[in-house]
This record gives sequence, structure tokens and C-alpha cells, in this order.
Amino acid sequence: MKSSSTLRTLRDQSAPDGKLASLAIVLLAQVAAMGVWFSSTTAVALIKRTQAIASGDEAMLTGAVQLGFVIGTVVSATLALPDRYDLRRIFAASALMAALSTGALAVLPPTGPLVILLRLITGICMAGVYPVGIRLVATWAKADLGLLIGLLVAALTLGSASPHLVGGLQDLDWRWVYLAAAMLAVASGAAIGFAQIGPNIKRAARVDFTKVTQAWRDPAVRLANLGYLGHMWELYAMWAWLGLFLQYTLQLHGVVDFHEKAEMLTFAVIAFGAAGAWAGGMLADRLGRTLVTMGAMALSATCAAVIGWLPAAPLALVVGVAFVWGFSVIADSAQFSAAVAELADPTSVGTLLTAQTCAGFLLTLASIRLVPVIVVHLGWQGGMGVLAIGPALGCVAMWRLRQHPASLRMASGKR
Repeated sequence: MKSSSTLRTLRDQSAPDGKLASLAIVLLAQVAAMGVWFSSTTAVALIKRTQAIASGDEAMLTGAVQLGFVIGTVVSATLALPDRYDLRRIFAASALMAALSTGALAVLPPTGPLVILLRLITGICMAGVYPVGIRLVATWAKADLGLLIGLLVAALTLGSASPHLVGGLQDLDWRWVYLAAAMLAVASGAAIGFAQIGPNIKRAARVDFTKVTQAWRDPAVRLANLGYLGHMWELYAMWAWLGLFLQYTLQLHGVVDFHEKAEMLTFAVIAFGAAGAWAGGMLADRLGRTLVTMGAMALSATCAAVIGWLPAAPLALVVGVAFVWGFSVIADSAQFSAAVAELADPTSVGTLLTAQTCAGFLLTLASIRLVPVIVVHLGWQGGMGVLAIGPALGCVAMWRLRQHPASLRMASGKR
């Protein structure tokens, strides 16, 4: 029912020839390419079954990708690469390079300086995949921008959940995780060449370093970015630490095999967010971006503030709040990108989308590291509660954006 409704919505936009086929290719290519991002998290879950990994090495394996992504987005945004060159070539080159750096991990020891360097390179390459994929779908948008980007975010959400699913499986060699991710990235790089670029694109003729400063100088774009930062403060820290929180909760209730069951439950909660991303996109196009983002952030902030107090409560209540949180924490994500795409100078959209993701992922490096520190001193009440600060402030930013005259350019005037 959901898929037929989505297809009907896309068809109702009087799509130019090639729109549905191109969007399908971009979506599948994005899903396939993003596997290299999550491959280390998945591999580490398998490696830890047979050998010890120092906590510092584990953190570096996952953190190097995010750090590389930040570096890559800084370079890409500064040089305005998505606004000056063929998006498909950037995507393909980045995916293929990421495939090489990921495939090489299958013949190396699980940790070490070279492994960290390869993960850093993979993150840099992802700067040419994720924001570029968003820009590609935006070129086809016609009153359905929120839905299109929402579908990409839904795919990212499923990718983020996959390590927890694999963590509950048995007898899988970690090397195959890297090899499979590399092969999918190769397929992604090859497939993207068959997609067309939509009519909604204007290219920048040259590098203009003032373009990227629009992210802060333009009041409307600045407010959209501040809302996004509030959202990102919560999102990745929630995804990173929910599994450990659920392990603690299940163990407290005396659940047998609490580790495996917590992994599967975490997968289900995060994967449920894919439905949130889809629903958020559909509603934002119809009701307005600011309304949907404020509603989603208010709900997710409430869940963050409450769930840390619930480990001793009935399990049904804890699980219910977790699923509501998993749905709402990602429901607004795509709409900040859609807002920037609608508010920015048409020749700067790719650059500003890249700058937005750069700032957001840079912030996640802080919030992810902060949660366990607070848990040690204040327990899960403080550790989860601190995440509510981001979406609460994000609601303020989106309310102010709703009052700005430029907000009428969003969602066909529905703001």
C-alpha cells in the first residue's frame, strides 16, 4: 500500500520522461554505495566474537569514516564540485574509490594504522555519494522534493540498522562483509551512469568561495541549517547508544540472551525509522516543512527526555517508546535538505547541501562521545536526556524560519 501510494504520488507530478527510472537507479545506487560506510560497524560485531578489539581501535574504525566524510565535504563544498561538474561522474568516481579502499580491508588485519587510513579515505569518498545523491534527486523534484529526499534517507536508515541485524547472526566471516560492501559499491558506480539528470539544475561557472558562506549569511538558509544541527545532535548518538541502553534494560529484567535480543530489537527500532522518513516526506510536501520538522523534533525530544527513566518500567512501555523514538528521530531528516534546496541560490544548491551535511556530521562526533561520559556520572537519565536539547533548539529555529518571508518558497508555499 505504501509503495503504490508513493509511486502514484510521483506519477501525479507529470514527470518528464525518465524521471521514475532515474530516481529508481539513484535510490538503488545510493543504497548499494552506502554499504561501505557501515561495513566496519558490521565487521567489528563479527570480529569481537573471536578476538578482542581495544575500545580505542573500535572507536577509530567507525569514527574515521565520519571524520573522512567531514574532510571530504569541506573540500567538495569549498570547491563547489556538485555545482560545477556532472553529478553522476562525481558519484561514480567516489563509489569506485570507496570500493577499492573497502575491499582492501578484507586482506588486512582487522585493525591497525593502514586500516584506519583506508576507512578515512572511504569517508572522504562518501562526500561524493550521499550529498550528491540528494542533489541528483532534487533535480527531478516537482512538488515532491520532501518525498524524494525522504526515500534516500529511508535507505540510509536501513543501512544504519543493518549492523545490528548482522550482529545477531552466526558463523559469518567478517572479511565477506567488506568484500560484499565493495562489490555493491562497484555496482553502484556502474549503475549511476544510466541515470539522467533532471531539469531542475543550474551549474556554477567557476569557483566562488562566497557561495558556501550563504549557509550562514542567508537568514532563511541559516535557520534551516540550525534546525538540521539540532536534529543531528540527537540522531547519530541515539543510533549509536540505543543498543547498549536496551542491553542494560533487558539484563535488568532478567531476559535470557539479552545481548542478541537487544541487537535484534535495536535493528527493528532503527529500521522502523525508514517508515518515518517516508511519512515525513509525504506529509512535509502536503502540510509544510516547518510544521513536520517541528512536530517530529518535539516528539523525538520527548522520547529522549523520558526513555532514560524507564529501564525498570514494564518492557512493553520501554519498547513502545523506543519505536516511537526510532520513527520520529528520522522523520524530519530529509526536510532540512529539502528546505535548503528550495531556499538556496539555484547555482549553489549542491554546495550548500554538502556544507549542511558536513556541519551536521561534525556535530555528531561531539554528541556521540558525550553520551557515555554523562551516563557514567548521571546514568541513562542524563545520557539520553542530553540528546533532547538538540531537537528542542531545532524546533525554535524552524519556528523562526516559519515566520520568515522566504519560507513561502518551501513546499509550494505551505512552508
